[in-house]
Amino acid sequence: MIPIQRTDIRLKADPQRVILKFLDFGKPERFLPPVQYVLGLSAEAAEKQLEGIFSEFQSRHFGLEAAFLEHYGRLAAYVPKEPSLSKKLLLGAYFTHEYSTEAAALFNPSIVPHPNQEELEEGGLRFILSMRATGEGHISSIAFRTGLVNADGTITLGPPPAKLSSGKKQSGLAFSLPFVKHRFDRGEEMNEQFRNSLPEQFTEKQALAVAHRLEEKLHLNLTSDKAQVSSIFDSNYNCSFPDSIPLESRVLFPQSAAESNGMEDARFVQFEDERGPAYLGTYTAYNGRSIRPQLIETTDFCNFRIRPFYGKGASDKGMALFPEKINGRYAMIGRQGGRELSIMFSDNLYFWEAYHPLQRPERGWEILQMGNCGSPVKTPAGWLLLTHAVGPMRKYVLSFTLLDLHQPEKVLASLEQPLLSPNAEEREGYVPNVLYTCGMIQHGEHLIIPYAMSDSAIGFATTKTESVLLELQNNKP
Repeated sequence: MIPIQRTDIRLKADPQRVILKFLDFGKPERFLPPVQYVLGLSAEAAEKQLEGIFSEFQSRHFGLEAAFLEHYGRLAAYVPKEPSLSKKLLLGAYFTHEYSTEAAALFNPSIVPHPNQEELEEGGLRFILSMRATGEGHISSIAFRTGLVNADGTITLGPPPAKLSSGKKQSGLAFSLPFVKHRFDRGEEMNEQFRNSLPEQFTEKQALAVAHRLEEKLHLNLTSDKAQVSSIFDSNYNCSFPDSIPLESRVLFPQSAAESNGMEDARFVQFEDERGPAYLGTYTAYNGRSIRPQLIETTDFCNFRIRPFYGKGASDKGMALFPEKINGRYAMIGRQGGRELSIMFSDNLYFWEAYHPLQRPERGWEILQMGNCGSPVKTPAGWLLLTHAVGPMRKYVLSFTLLDLHQPEKVLASLEQPLLSPNAEEREGYVPNVLYTCGMIQHGEHLIIPYAMSDSAIGFATTKTESVLLELQNNKP
C-alpha cells in the first residue's frame, strides 16, 4: 500500500461570489418599457435611484460603472435620443444582473506552479489552483486560488477573493487567411471566390462584408461560409483582465456559443517548447447539446487565448497534454469512446487526428471506465499518470499508471488497488461516491494532489513519488 495523507483543507462553494452579466431578454418589447421609464424620469429622480444602486452594489464588484455603460451600449439601439450620463448608467443597471458562479458547486481542481516564485522560504513553492465553479443553470466557469507548499509538503492557501471579475473578451480580433481556411469543416471547402477576395489578415466584420458584397454582385449563396467564419471567430478568442484585479478574483466565464453552457474540467499544465514557457489548459466546452475539447493558453493568468482543438482525435472529454514535446511532437492523453485511455501525437498543437489505445479497464474497480486526471508528471522511472476509474455503484477512485519516458505509448505498470477511494465524509455530496481531480504537481519528494469530493468540496492529499514508483515497480508484468 502507498502511504498517503489527506489534509484537513476544505474548499467549498460560496454563493456570495458573484460576477456581473448583461440581462438579455432577447425581445425588443422587453427593452422598450424600461427605456421609456428611465427617459421619463427627472434628472433628480434618476440620480437618486442611481445613488441607491451604487450604495448597495459597488462594494461587491470591480468596475461597476464601466459595466453599466457597457450594458447600456448593448441596448442603445432601443434608446430614441441620447440620454444624460446618469440615465445611461441607470439603464445599464436595469439590464445588469449578478450571477453566482459557485451557487451549485466547486470541484475538479487542477494545479500548476505559479509564475511568480519570488520571496519564498527555502524549499517553498507557490502554486495556482484552478477549479470548476458551477452556478445557476449548471453553467460551469473556471475559478482560481493560490497557495504555498513548504519543503516538508505542508500546504497553505491564500485568502479567498472578496469579489470577482469575468474579464473582457477582446473585440476586433484579426486572423490570417490560412488560419481561418484551415479551421473550416473538413467536409466543406471555403468558396473559392470568397477565399480569393479576402485579404491576408481580416476581422470577422471584414470577412462578412466581403461575403455580402459577393452575394449581391455575383448572386452567390455564401450562407454556409458566413456561418463557419462567424463560428471560427466566436470560438477562437482572447480574454484579459486588468493587472489590478488579483488572480484569485479572475473567473473565466463562457464567452462563445460553443461553451455557452459551460467550461468544464480544465487541466492546466506548465509547458515549455521552442516558443518558451507557457501554461496550457485543456477543457471541455459544452453548449447544452454537444461537447468539444478546447485549449486555454496563458503566460501570466491575466491574458488568455482560447482556441478549439480540431481533427478526428479531438473528441470526447478529458484530454491532457504532456508538459513537453516527446520526440519533437506534442503528446496528449485522451479518451475517445469514453471508456479507455488513448494517446495521441501531433506536429500541430491545435490539430489531432490519429489516436492509439493506451490502457483498457481490467480490474473490477475500474471496469466501467477510466480516464486521466490531468497531465503526467516526469520522473526518472517514466511518466507518472494519475488516473480515475469507475467500478460498482459508479464509485470513482484514483490510481496511477507509469508510462515509458521515451515511448509513452508503452504502459510499464499500473496499480493493482486504488490509490484513493472516497471515505465516509467524501462519499456524500452533489454526486455521491466520486473522487476526481484534473491535475497534480511534484514538489521535491512530494506529490501534491488536490481532489474533489463528490462534486461538493475540494481537499488535498500528499504522497511521496518514491513510494508510488516503488509500488508500480512491484506491479510490473
